[in-house]
Amino acid sequence: MGHDGDGAIGASSSKPNGSVTRLLPSLDRLQPWMIPIAASEIIPSPIQPRKISINDRLFEIRTPRPGMLKFDSKLMNGRKLAAEEARREQKAESGTFVRKTTLSSNAPVKEKEETNFFQGPSSLFIFAEDNIIRRNAKAIIEWGPFEYFILLTIIGNCVVLSMEQHLPKNDKKALSEWLERTEPYFMGIFCLECVLKIIAFGFVLHKGSYLRSGWNIMDFIVVVSGVVTMLPFGTAIQTANQPVDTVDLRTLRAVRVLRPLKLVSGIPSLQVVLKSILCAMAPLLQIGLLVLFAIIIFAIIGLEFYSGAFHSACYNERGEIENVSEKPMPCTNKTSPMGVYNCDVKGTTCLQKWIGPNYGITSFDNIGFAMITVFQCITMEGWTTVMYYTNDSLGSTYNWAYFIPLIVLGSFFMLNLVLGVLSGEFAKERERVENRREFLKLRRQQQIERELNGYVLLIFKLLNKIISFFRYLEWILTAEEVILKEDRTTEEEKAAIMEARRRAANKKLKQASKQQSTETEEDFEEDEDEMEEEYVDEGGAVEDEFGKDILSFIRMPFNPTLTTERKKRGCCHSLGKFIKQLRIQIRIMVKTQIFYWSVITLVFLNTCCVASEHYGQPQWFTDFLKYAEFVFLGIFVVEMLLKLFAMGSRTYFASKFNRFDCVVIVGSAAEVIWAEVYGGSFGISVMRALRLLRIFKLTSYWVSLRNLVRSLMNSMRSIISLLFLLFLFILIFALLGMQLFGGRFNFPTMHPYTHFDTFPVALITVFQILTGEDWNEVMYLAIESQGGIYSGGWPYSIYFIVLVLFGNCKLI
Repeated sequence: MGHDGDGAIGASSSKPNGSVTRLLPSLDRLQPWMIPIAASEIIPSPIQPRKISINDRLFEIRTPRPGMLKFDSKLMNGRKLAAEEARREQKAESGTFVRKTTLSSNAPVKEKEETNFFQGPSSLFIFAEDNIIRRNAKAIIEWGPFEYFILLTIIGNCVVLSMEQHLPKNDKKALSEWLERTEPYFMGIFCLECVLKIIAFGFVLHKGSYLRSGWNIMDFIVVVSGVVTMLPFGTAIQTANQPVDTVDLRTLRAVRVLRPLKLVSGIPSLQVVLKSILCAMAPLLQIGLLVLFAIIIFAIIGLEFYSGAFHSACYNERGEIENVSEKPMPCTNKTSPMGVYNCDVKGTTCLQKWIGPNYGITSFDNIGFAMITVFQCITMEGWTTVMYYTNDSLGSTYNWAYFIPLIVLGSFFMLNLVLGVLSGEFAKERERVENRREFLKLRRQQQIERELNGYVLLIFKLLNKIISFFRYLEWILTAEEVILKEDRTTEEEKAAIMEARRRAANKKLKQASKQQSTETEEDFEEDEDEMEEEYVDEGGAVEDEFGKDILSFIRMPFNPTLTTERKKRGCCHSLGKFIKQLRIQIRIMVKTQIFYWSVITLVFLNTCCVASEHYGQPQWFTDFLKYAEFVFLGIFVVEMLLKLFAMGSRTYFASKFNRFDCVVIVGSAAEVIWAEVYGGSFGISVMRALRLLRIFKLTSYWVSLRNLVRSLMNSMRSIISLLFLLFLFILIFALLGMQLFGGRFNFPTMHPYTHFDTFPVALITVFQILTGEDWNEVMYLAIESQGGIYSGGWPYSIYFIVLVLFGNCKLI
């Protein structure tokens, strides 16, 4: 058993009880597939060869002597032994001391390690890796219920923020004051989560620490800004009549609306979508710089041409602007340019003392307002009004040469480049996903091949065992025959053998008869086609056996030759067969073309009846629609019951279209019954609208329409994360608008429909801005509500520009 190739291993064969640790360095020269053999040779044992004969073939088996082999479990696993040796060498190089003990072949392997105190990076220079506080903090943040608790806390905080109602002059209702008192509790929970993560992961210095993640940075900013707004600043704001209060930093308080973004860090699918969008920001940056450069160029040109052109208006003798209820327009005292507007009302004069249109925001007086006006024109919202303002003040001869290139280059070309970049990035992402899918498919195929190889070996082993069993059985039977034929076998032994054979034969016979007598009825839905072919001939007519079963079922009680038990069994059997054949007949009927077109016609007529209802209709027409609704509803109920009886409840409700049809019919029936009993509909706008959904019954019969609806639903499932991210975006900007403009859209002459006083209206306002409809009008009102152009209101235009850019161009 000596190994000639290695002196260390060869020496081990001569000293089986020597030290093992001095032999381990020689294992680094072995291949992984050689290690188990080498490990078995480290502790040698005498082997005794033995020769046996099987089927006239001679085999030599080397088996160990009993009691001579006492292998250690660790040493027998060669790969583990090599891994432990590599770990020892690595720790020896890194300064970790390993105390080794001399082992014999009969002793288990023991290692006692003395490691340094710092096994990994410490947290905050205080909590080591094995610190009990750090371990408990890590266990808490990795605990599933804690994650759900944080998500529920975020959702609850969003609900609290949305329930606030902002009133003019910073007035508050009792509900708003109570909601504000809940803020410290939410901040306490968020601070606890932040502290636990910092203790568990570390703060910022080492890899994998808290602030090395972008989501954690966002959480940290939200938490710190919330804490700062709640800190008291002592005597700096304390007076005799006013106690110490907190600094109301509106900007920092507005940061708390970013808390819904913490949902993204808890939902992996949203992280994937948001990361894809953020990855597209890099190529979009170049497009954004190009658009910004174009806006600056056109703003400078407009500043040169139209500076101060929008401050002239028609004033009457009392010094008031004429038609102040309507939108004034610029004017001029010159008559030479074509298209200018002169004050044609008697007693009015064009004076240049007007602040300008839209509270002076729409102008080219400086580079800031010029850029805002150019950006408004690029979004194609209100650009014609700006052009007509320039025509009224300067004439329409050359203004088209400015606005048409602005729209063509800015809107048609540059903003569409954003869509091109986004489509390209999504195409790349789709290609990466497809490549990964192909890779996973190939890896799965390789895994299946490896598993099949293992299964083949297993099958061969099982076949070998089966063959061995049958050979053993054959040997037993042969031995029994030999025993029976021997003269020295007694009669009792022969009787015992024959009795055992008789019992085995009887057992097999009982099993065969039981299996033959037991009738297994297959499921009706799985063999519907075979059953239809069985009872329907080539001409489509049903055989007479169905009628014979009915007659036999009717005549059975009048047959005196049958006993009571036989009548009972025959009655149940005929009834079950009759019901089965009736289901077959109804199944055939609902599959016919006549039934198909009848249902489609009824759906079309029902839709026409519902659509023909109008205001001021006569009473006879109302009664006709009422009774027609009863008729259609009854027909559809009968159709549903027929299909339910023919197909069975399991097969019927397995189809999504059948479930939808059942909900529509049951809802319509409930609405009709409620209206008849109580004299009115309990949900007329909802329940009666269910009748309109009957048109979708066509999808269960129209194959192409059904495939189209399925494709639409599949696409909705694929973009559900994107839709949720869009809703999250709208939610955040609605809450931010409530913090910035809540209770501010109150003017002496009007109270606009679009405002941020309440959460529902704020959602609608943000959605309106995303669609691009009159977003500039909302921006004008917001700037004016914050003091106007002369009191620092213009920076609030950034809110609307960011909302339009990221919402309209990026998400939508």
